[in-house]
Amino acid sequence: MSVTRHNPPGVHTPLGKYHHATVHPLGNGLKRLVMAGQVGIKPDGKLAGDLGAQIEQAYDNLLAVLASEGMSAANLVKITYFTTDKSPEGLKLSREIRANKLGDVNPSSTYLVIAGLAGPDLKVEIEGEAVGPE
Repeated sequence: MSVTRHNPPGVHTPLGKYHHATVHPLGNGLKRLVMAGQVGIKPDGKLAGDLGAQIEQAYDNLLAVLASEGMSAANLVKITYFTTDKSPEGLKLSREIRANKLGDVNPSSTYLVIAGLAGPDLKVEIEGEAVGPE
C-alpha cells in the first residue's frame, strides 16, 4: 500500500508545502482521498471576492480535487467547513451554496467559526475526505 500525493489541474498552486490530494489504497478495490482545505482562490491564483464567491470557489476546488481521482460529491464521507464569518446570513448562505454544489449528497460534516485562516482576506476553507474505487 503506497500513499500518493498530487496537485490536480484546475486548482490553484498550493500556497505552502503541501498537496491538495493525498490518496491511499484501502484494499478491496477502494481508495481513500484526503483533501487539503480548499479556499476561495481561483485556478489563476486570484482570490474570489465576497463571502459567497469564496464559498463557491472553495466548493469548486473541492469538486475538482474529487474529479482528479475519478470521484464526485457522492464519494464524500466527511467535510469540515471553517469560516471567519459568524453572521446568521453567512451560515444561511453557506447552506444554500452547499446544497447547490452537493445536491442531495449529505456527508458527515462539521461547521466551525474561527478567528482566522492562513491569510487575512480568506473567509472560508473546506476540507474533505472521500472513498471511491481504485
